Amino acid sequence: MTSYAIGHLRNVEMGPDIVAYIEAIDATLAPFLGRFIIHGGDKEQLEGSFPDDVIVIAFPDLQAARAWYGSPAYQAILALRTGNSQGDVFLIDGVGEDHRATDILSG
Repeated sequence: MTSYAIGHLRNVEMGPDIVAYIEAIDATLAPFLGRFIIHGGDKEQLEGSFPDDVIVIAFPDLQAARAWYGSPAYQAILALRTGNSQGDVFLIDGVGEDHRATDILSG
């Protein structure tokens, strides 16, 4: 099942370190078949307030997502982001195409 790495980033300082992180991250994703689904961009705000950035990266499964995050290649660039932004990052499984909202009610 597809799994996702989701980042909610705030206060991003677009300096040389963030640029270096952006230039290097694609190479860290490739061995784990990771690909960007959402990478910031313009939002159409429908409710509430959300001035921050959202990044969503898809992986074939949770094992691949974990392996990417823990990989030496990604760990080598991680401080370039964390030292220049605040945020929350987590891994989460997706749902199948046949998923319905009521599926969560049956546990």
